[in-house]
Amino acid sequence: METLEPARIAFLAATEGTEQAELIEPWQAVFAMGWQPVLVSPAQHKIQMCQHLDRDGTMDVDIPLNALTNNNFTGLVLPGGVANPDQLRTDRAAVAFARTFFTAGKPVAAICHAPWTLIEADVVYGRTLTSWPSLRTDLTNAGATWVDEEVVQCEYGPNVLVTSRRPDDLPIFCKTITGVFSNYV
Repeated sequence: METLEPARIAFLAATEGTEQAELIEPWQAVFAMGWQPVLVSPAQHKIQMCQHLDRDGTMDVDIPLNALTNNNFTGLVLPGGVANPDQLRTDRAAVAFARTFFTAGKPVAAICHAPWTLIEADVVYGRTLTSWPSLRTDLTNAGATWVDEEVVQCEYGPNVLVTSRRPDDLPIFCKTITGVFSNYV
């Protein structure tokens, strides 16, 4: 009898500045489903997380971005934090990696400031998203419709895109992403 490998969910995070709760809580939700969360980063060994603007814990990188050889992931989670997506959107490999999930029709989840990376990947046009309120103008200028809701599941486009505003929205964000990812496992 063939043993099935667990679904692999990529978490893309910059070397520093990832909002710790926005990485850890979805990570735990994915793990609780029996899936394999995988930290992908431009960092080679560890990322430095934060709690708001203060340094917090670190986390080991599973696959450095420059060592990726394929995209055999079921879905992608983009945690927020102000610095994290700001760094990722200037990293061509990170932006290209995020874009591959859209071109492959795979689900993507982004919270807080994370849609900045998606704006840079040019994948938000015509989509409905939510985010940290300060991204409203950026998203609108990129052709998205911005709404102020706890979670938005947009199915318009090549894939399902789930977005949320802030750490307070993590319970509904985690429930929604595990529901969406379960359709692709």
